[in-house]
Amino acid sequence: MSGRHTGEQHSHTVEGTDPQLYVGVHEPASDAGLRPVLLLHGFSSSSKLNWEDSGWITALLEAGRRVITVDLPGHGRSGAPEDLDSYAPSRIRADLLQIAFDSGVRPLRDGDPSSGLDLIGYSLGSRLAWEFGATQHELVHRLVLGGPNVADPLADFDLVAAQRYLADGTPISDASTAGLLKMAQMLPSNNIFSLLSLVEAIKSEPFDPAEAVPRMPMLLVAGEKDERAASMPELAALGAQAGAMVEQLVLPGRNHTNAITSRAFKQGAVSFLGV
Repeated sequence: MSGRHTGEQHSHTVEGTDPQLYVGVHEPASDAGLRPVLLLHGFSSSSKLNWEDSGWITALLEAGRRVITVDLPGHGRSGAPEDLDSYAPSRIRADLLQIAFDSGVRPLRDGDPSSGLDLIGYSLGSRLAWEFGATQHELVHRLVLGGPNVADPLADFDLVAAQRYLADGTPISDASTAGLLKMAQMLPSNNIFSLLSLVEAIKSEPFDPAEAVPRMPMLLVAGEKDERAASMPELAALGAQAGAMVEQLVLPGRNHTNAITSRAFKQGAVSFLGV
């Protein structure tokens, strides 16, 4: 990996509580003088799996970008808070804002390419990035959303069935729920019960992309075989209607699982954000 890792930060207090989020700040060996890039991973993943192991951090560092990574609650090396509020998308967005400021991010200023923040999200991270961009126009410069969807797949997750399966092995009839739970169990660092708290919190705050739409330039990316991202053109239309410059990139032969490793995805994102 080109550059240096300045360490992790855990104490980002919001409203008197510590969300226990694991934050990594990665400095390039040669700084391009551009704003930092914040990376948001997907459900049941982690910054290491989503961004480090797949080469994203290296690609951004080699482009001279400062990189900020965050493990979502209950994921990776972050803690597993007991209170449900810590998992709500609105609370996560507030935590991300605090993390950005704690990491030295400043509001956008005309003529200052180092001001503001670029944001890349994948899957659940793209939902969080969309909402963050829609509410932080003075901070976010450009968005890259991978595997995006107009509806959050976790909204239909059968919590009761998942809890029964974990308690006594009762089979889960809903294929989507069974698949998501199996995926979550494959990563040893995941706290399964915390991930279920995240699902419950997400279900309490349904994703409505039309309610608040980002107006900054955005790049939407999905694998050609990604059924979860079939509605990507609808998101693009919402952005365009709000006045945003929107580009779309479809990755041939890729699906929701392996699109994140695509070289074309990395190259497209680095190029799109390099202005």
